[in-house]
Amino acid sequence: MEVLSRLKDLEFRKKTGNRLFYIALLIELILMILEKSEIPFSYESYVFRITFVITMLAVLIAGHEKKEWLVIGLVLAFTFVCYRLTGRNELLRYAVFVMAARNINLGKTMKMTFWICLAGFAAIALLSITGILGQVSMITDYGRNNTEELRYVFGFGHPNTFWGCMYVLILLWIWVYGSRARIWQMAVVFVISIVVSLYASSRTGLIIGVFTVLIAALVRYVPVLNIRKYIYVLSALITPVLCVAFSIWAACVSHIPYYVFDAKGYYIITAIDGALNNRIYNLYRGNNRHAGAIDSWKLFSDHDSIEYFDMGWIRMFYWYGIIPTVIICALVIVFIYLCYKRKDTWTLILIVSLSIYTIIEATFVSVYIGRNILLPILGVYLGAVFERKPVVNAGKN
Repeated sequence: MEVLSRLKDLEFRKKTGNRLFYIALLIELILMILEKSEIPFSYESYVFRITFVITMLAVLIAGHEKKEWLVIGLVLAFTFVCYRLTGRNELLRYAVFVMAARNINLGKTMKMTFWICLAGFAAIALLSITGILGQVSMITDYGRNNTEELRYVFGFGHPNTFWGCMYVLILLWIWVYGSRARIWQMAVVFVISIVVSLYASSRTGLIIGVFTVLIAALVRYVPVLNIRKYIYVLSALITPVLCVAFSIWAACVSHIPYYVFDAKGYYIITAIDGALNNRIYNLYRGNNRHAGAIDSWKLFSDHDSIEYFDMGWIRMFYWYGIIPTVIICALVIVFIYLCYKRKDTWTLILIVSLSIYTIIEATFVSVYIGRNILLPILGVYLGAVFERKPVVNAGKN
């Protein structure tokens, strides 16, 4: 009876919902770290169900106005339909996770995420270096016209996975500590980004890492950029507009590289594809279904569209369908607008960096919620819209 009476207290319900969210977040982060390691674990689907139930309870127990309940209902209905049509439950799980993050302390949440990821990734590397679990390096054919190529993995199974994990740590560090970082600290992160890229032999990682840290340093030491509207407009043009436009173009011409010699722009298309390590080529010729090519896209995807390939924006169109992905693009624009309203260039850096990276890699288009570090921020910002007041506890505490 006492518990039932306390459930009438809105603050108690918010705190309870937050506790449930943190439990789910911790589980998802641990699961993501396990997946990055060489530790075998085949019960992901069961864990996903557990965290989904936990976050759904967090949503239901928190207080919402009638308008917000209506939006929640529409989102749940739409993502459930997507799940039934495609057999993929990520959009439903992601939506509930975002809604469960509504009232959290964002600063502490992101700091916690950073330190958990740092500890987990460091453990993977340490186990590898000490010879306990996982290889330090691999010599194999990575499809880059080198029969045998030495690249370092440090227990992460693949050099791109190794770089991706370090990339996440860099992004989290920028969000949590970037606004008060000193020059030498930015320089250290810059050097780390380059060194990790060289060890992983990742050209994409080198470019995106240097770009991200330099932009962060620019924002840190030219604070007037925080209030310039054109910065946010430019970001919205980059993502999703230019990112999606390039991806659509790549899907349209994916049949051309190395085969259709008389196609207009053949040499340019083939050169771009070569720079992207045959990613465009593989959209069409990577399997018999031409998964990823423009002809494989549907308004809503289906149960048969399960192939994996690089180029994350295209994977979204293929896995989920044109309509769901267009809605995701619209949500990105809304997210950027909310950043503008709060003069939050640090989240903007993450959005732009991840969006550009996702053109080439599909690391963040995944069943693992723990990979997408933007979800808690999005949940808090969207939640504040319904309250019509500034974001609470969203600072980098």
